Amino acid sequence: MGWFILTLVLLLNFLAAGHALMYKRDPRAAWGWIVTCLLIPTIGPVLYFMLGINRIKTRAKKLRMEPLILMDKISVRAVDKIPAEPFLNFQERPDLAGMDNISRTISNRALLDGNDVKVLFNGNQAYPEMLERIEKAEKYVFLATYIFETNKTGRQFVQALSRAHKRGLDVRVILDGIGEYYSWPRAGRYLKEAGVPFVRFLPPRLIPLSPFINLRNHRKMLIIDDKVGFTGGMNIGDRHLVDEKRASGVQDIQFEFLGPIIGQMKEVFTEDWSFCKGTHYPVREIPYPCASFGSAVCRVITMGPNQDLDKLRMIYTGMISQARQSVFIMTPYFLPSQELVGALQVAALKGLDVNIVLPARNNLPFVHWATRNMLWEILQYGVKVYYQPPPFDHSKLFLIDDIYSLIGSANMDPRSLRLNFEMVVEVYSRDLANTLKSHFLDRIGRSSQVSLMDVDSRPMPVRLRDSLCWLFTPYL
Repeated sequence: MGWFILTLVLLLNFLAAGHALMYKRDPRAAWGWIVTCLLIPTIGPVLYFMLGINRIKTRAKKLRMEPLILMDKISVRAVDKIPAEPFLNFQERPDLAGMDNISRTISNRALLDGNDVKVLFNGNQAYPEMLERIEKAEKYVFLATYIFETNKTGRQFVQALSRAHKRGLDVRVILDGIGEYYSWPRAGRYLKEAGVPFVRFLPPRLIPLSPFINLRNHRKMLIIDDKVGFTGGMNIGDRHLVDEKRASGVQDIQFEFLGPIIGQMKEVFTEDWSFCKGTHYPVREIPYPCASFGSAVCRVITMGPNQDLDKLRMIYTGMISQARQSVFIMTPYFLPSQELVGALQVAALKGLDVNIVLPARNNLPFVHWATRNMLWEILQYGVKVYYQPPPFDHSKLFLIDDIYSLIGSANMDPRSLRLNFEMVVEVYSRDLANTLKSHFLDRIGRSSQVSLMDVDSRPMPVRLRDSLCWLFTPYL
């Protein structure tokens, strides 16, 4: 019996290691899992089974892949109906043509003109606007969020959704199966009591076994009546009600959209809803608002650990390579891939103004420590890094040349780059870019700049701690 158990354990170790060798695309991740499986009997293969296998891709193949084809056809028709914004002259600005080609090829979606974008700072501005729009809805309300707290703010949203449902509207809510546990009682309980239809994205369960810890749906969107859409990095809860005088709360930015871009957002929501329900994506034309509300040219880009793997990394890298003047990045979690590090280094060496704004005090200290271990790689080439004081800033902003903005749910870390399902919106708009640049400059004015000496002068125990956290970068 002892020899039988030993043989079984060895077989399990080698099977797990062989699977990692065959299917892991990143050699560092493959090496890490192979060593873990071979050197930690039983536990290593179990960890690999729980955390290392991308089951979502297999499940996604069971659903029809028509949405991408459908999206492209609808988007092209919609953009043909609306004249292009004057400054998007690809002959005069070939760099814009390059940027458009990168995103269009990666996303399989066309640019849509005629949009208006409004910036809403923190829950103090965003929540009243979102709740008012729900109350005025006439046809449908679609909401997706990662964290849905059940405190005062969360209950206000539940009540507004319940009233909309009782008015006979098509109300649907997507909750992430892990993000829902950030609050107790869970939001699903309140939604169920209120009669609001909702689904959970890959919830963990024992029967049948579904130990999904990674592969989270991190997208945030609220779409109402084909008239208005909201997206950004903001979850739902009291945490985003900020009092800057007391340095309390979590800062973030939400964006309100009017125009054809809402059609692309609705497609993403519908596809996620169908996935959670286990049904096929409906092959039908989703109506696009064709009236022009503004001058912003936009496109939705989705990414995730299925067919969309590595999209975000390619978008970031490609846009930085197209920059002519400046790159501004604001993110709570900064653990870029080596390709992104190289792009930032080259941009700074070309003389571009490259600025990265990070929180001085992170809600995940180990991420902050890991980041400090790699900052020397960009500081030594002239990239400017700033730590902004509390309250903690959860904003995700990416700005190129006072014209191009990338906004949405994605951070610049391995989870957003490879493990989470994310949605971002790219916007060609000088008005939005000027607003966001003013916000950047305001934050930079309140921040302390990090120097190479600051990083190099860390005491040895601190350097060891930061280096140890950095080793776990692929899993942070």
